Amino acid sequence: MKEETLNKLKQKYEDIKQPADAYLQGLYHAKAINYWDYIQVDTLLTLQKTRTDFHDEKIFIVYHQVTELILNLIIHELEKLTQGDLPGEEELITRMKRCANYADMLINSFSVMSKGMSYEEYNQFRMTLTPASGFQSVQFRLVEFYCTDLENLMKPADRDKLNGNESIEEKFEFLYWQHAGKNPKTGEKSLTLKHFEDKYKKQMVELAENMKSENLNLRLKSISGSKGLSPELLETVKVFERKFNYDWPMVHLETARFYLTGNPKKEATGGSDWEKYLHPDYQQRKYFPEFTIE
Repeated sequence: MKEETLNKLKQKYEDIKQPADAYLQGLYHAKAINYWDYIQVDTLLTLQKTRTDFHDEKIFIVYHQVTELILNLIIHELEKLTQGDLPGEEELITRMKRCANYADMLINSFSVMSKGMSYEEYNQFRMTLTPASGFQSVQFRLVEFYCTDLENLMKPADRDKLNGNESIEEKFEFLYWQHAGKNPKTGEKSLTLKHFEDKYKKQMVELAENMKSENLNLRLKSISGSKGLSPELLETVKVFERKFNYDWPMVHLETARFYLTGNPKKEATGGSDWEKYLHPDYQQRKYFPEFTIE
């Protein structure tokens, strides 16, 4: 071992007031790490629990698991952008570009289903999934709360109903995705929405509370108010907004149309009017409206 490397190791443990010799002796017994241990491949490949014997159900599960992993990568970057000191412009651009690249992965990954899953098999096994729905992806909601104010996740007519004194939890009842989970005539929540809120509402409210003064949209506005966004940063924000909030939902909608449009039109497993709800023009969500509406 080079003396310089040894000295750096000793200094590392001195800095944390730990005995360097004890840690170095422990290396005698440490096993070499393998790819399968580091990536946890054996565990990963046990996570596909199908509910039927249809061959292509596994494709459906793996696709959605990949989607959740990509959403987690976006959240990983958004956490860095919304916690602690405001990053510099170069870091903002770098991390927003990463988010846009992950959005590209979401857009392109839909071909795994549309080009690789049997139409006939899907339309048989899908109803065994009721009332589960992609609507119940909490990570998708967390991305929203990291990105923007709750008011930007409301339809204009619902936003106009606010008096400014509502709590975070009260505002949740006005979020755009509530429309997909409620009976439009009675206001009663679907079982899909009830299960989702029972599982995740506390977590979502806590994050929304933490982000009400730290979300990315507010941080971008603080920069804009002082010196404005550079053309490169502004373009990066626009690209992510377009890809995540328009291009990805449109690919989702077109895939759903391929599998669910017919006579009669098939229902979503969660019970919503999927063709209406999935269209970005219906959702009308804008994470960064001051920067992306032209």
